Amino acid sequence: MADNRVVQGRMQTPESLAELIEGESVMDAEPIEDADRECPDCGENVLAVGYMPSALEFVTGYKCQECDWSEIDRD
Repeated sequence: MADNRVVQGRMQTPESLAELIEGESVMDAEPIEDADRECPDCGENVLAVGYMPSALEFVTGYKCQECDWSEIDRD
């Protein structure tokens, strides 16, 4: 899978996508993947990125490619 993806018309790296979802800087991010689900708001494609917002936490963030919808899976 490509490292960079277009989200809402802008090219995003894994780190920049994670920061867009988290709302602040992240320590590290894994490659962006297709989440194999549709956005609950607009029905478009959803992307997933695993990242570390801190040294002690790993989460998966989901972001619609076309609208503002996002979600964070924190267990």
